Amino acid sequence: MSLTMYRNGSVYSAADPLATAMLVDGDTVAWVGSEHAATSLLDSRMRLVDLGGTLITPGFVDSHVHVTETGLALESVDLTGARSVSEALDLVAIAAADKPAGVLLGHGWDESSWAEQRPLTAAELERASGGREVYLARVDVHSAMVSGALATRCGLPALKGWHGDGLVSGDAHAHVRDAVRQLSPTDRTRVQQRALRHAAANGYIALAEMSAPHVGSADDLAALAALSAFDAPEAFAEVLPYWGQAVSSAEEARQVLASLGTPVLGLAGDLNIDGSMGSHSAFLRAPYADVPATRGNAYLTAAQIADHLAATSELGISGGFHVIGDGAMDLAVEGLALAAERVGIEKVRAAGHRFEHAEMVDDAAMAALALHAVTVSVQPAFDALWGGDQGMYAQRLGAERAATLNPIAKFYEAGVPICFGSDAPVTPLNPWASVRAALSHHQPLQRISARAAFIGHTRAGWRAASAQNPMLGQLAPGAPASFAIWEVDALMVQVADERVQSWSTDPRARTPLLPALDTDNDPRCLQTVHRGRELYAAEDFS
Repeated sequence: MSLTMYRNGSVYSAADPLATAMLVDGDTVAWVGSEHAATSLLDSRMRLVDLGGTLITPGFVDSHVHVTETGLALESVDLTGARSVSEALDLVAIAAADKPAGVLLGHGWDESSWAEQRPLTAAELERASGGREVYLARVDVHSAMVSGALATRCGLPALKGWHGDGLVSGDAHAHVRDAVRQLSPTDRTRVQQRALRHAAANGYIALAEMSAPHVGSADDLAALAALSAFDAPEAFAEVLPYWGQAVSSAEEARQVLASLGTPVLGLAGDLNIDGSMGSHSAFLRAPYADVPATRGNAYLTAAQIADHLAATSELGISGGFHVIGDGAMDLAVEGLALAAERVGIEKVRAAGHRFEHAEMVDDAAMAALALHAVTVSVQPAFDALWGGDQGMYAQRLGAERAATLNPIAKFYEAGVPICFGSDAPVTPLNPWASVRAALSHHQPLQRISARAAFIGHTRAGWRAASAQNPMLGQLAPGAPASFAIWEVDALMVQVADERVQSWSTDPRARTPLLPALDTDNDPRCLQTVHRGRELYAAEDFS
């Protein structure tokens, strides 16, 4: 028996909203309650952890992430902070000097936030890097900038998606991305472990890996699953694996599942119906405002979508797609209806299908998602980064259309199951920033409560993954010991003014309070534990 008493803090627990202590028995929460009651329970068998006023919450679940790509991004030139062409080139030059050999990798640039409103050119990259091969992925990972040396070696000018001066998308981008991401098994393990450790250091206990043939290999997914196995030597965040490969029949689905070498939760995730808004490849009903010659790209037809959803429904497993533009959502909804006609709506509803991102959803599509019990996995941080009258969405679509994007509250109103993620490395693995984004959406009517946002990042993630244990995502007797401990500036305890109502929940409803997220500091993770195994501990935590 291994008993640990955590006391003198706050426990986010529906079992006792005023709890200040928690007893853990091995891999299970045995009790939550007051510090006074905890004192009476203490005996010599227990290890005592003094929380010192910190907060214990259920561990976070990221419902859409790319682990290997996140690890690579953590090792690459970070361009997310660049605000101009010159700043980006300075970062490239510094990295080239620090790493004198090999392809120089970078991630996170977003020309919509740059003063010049344009990508870098191949010639500029050549000069900044000293003639090196350079690959810089855009923040949405659907396009990139490459140096002339790399373009020549990979034969990019002959491929579709070469834009003539270092910018690549489509086939050209896929080709060069695969060329620069050739990882040995040792390198792959290193970057995956780095990403998993980074996730645990930010309070995550589980990550829904959205793998696909165009994202990574089946071997990559199998290696990741092995790292997160419960009997692995080092404890990592649990990986919830999906594989985004289209199938046309139940038999083909069985063949794909058998070929993967590791069990998956479904043929869902980054199976792209369209691309991204930032790269002008999300499929729209009407042309882009800033590039009127295009409506983006549709990679699947409604018939193909229907085939895939019918096949996965027959097997009773999740199917699903990456869908961003309203044109893509039209195709997805049409495919849903066709699949339901073919196999029956009850099988479609029971399969637990999921659509990723779902950024442009009108009332008719919202009703169809609810009718077919489709879960949407959304990223609140997208609105925080690109929403508003001056943001990237407004640049791409115009302010009127942009104002309808990421309708978080409307999903709840329509009864559409919803869970939250980061799409890392597109946005950082920062759960509290994502919670804050859901509370402070650019459109006030799309803001949700702190409690709803927190559940979207915890219990809802387990539900979306069809977890068998209904206690996952909460702290109560009998629940798995899966939690994170946080150092916080303050917990909100008032309800009288607008600020408090925006950030917290009403204690009169006996709902546990969450940290204030409008202070100078986000909550800092001190320890992360999943099913009784420690995933992370800060150096100053004991």
